[in-house]
Amino acid sequence: MDAGPTGGDDVLLRAQAIASLRRRQAYLIHRNIYLAVNALLVVVWLSVGIGAGAWFPWPVFPIAGWGIGLFFHRQSIQGPRITETDIQREMQRLRGGS
Repeated sequence: MDAGPTGGDDVLLRAQAIASLRRRQAYLIHRNIYLAVNALLVVVWLSVGIGAGAWFPWPVFPIAGWGIGLFFHRQSIQGPRITETDIQREMQRLRGGS
């Protein structure tokens, strides 16, 4: 059976939507694990700090390092933010204007 010209488009669009939703879901899982693990690290740091009097903020290193990875994971899903002003400026540049 032929689904017609839009039937194939709908199947492709559905597959793209599912892939996009899975990427978004993977990011949300990554973010939630990041928050939970780093909250646990801060609790451990506070517990050790109170008990031993060592207040060096060591959790900042995994928080920052992993945070950079999380940022790039989000960027890979959403991409850079392009505004209408950016589009108009680029169109003007391509037309040969200044």
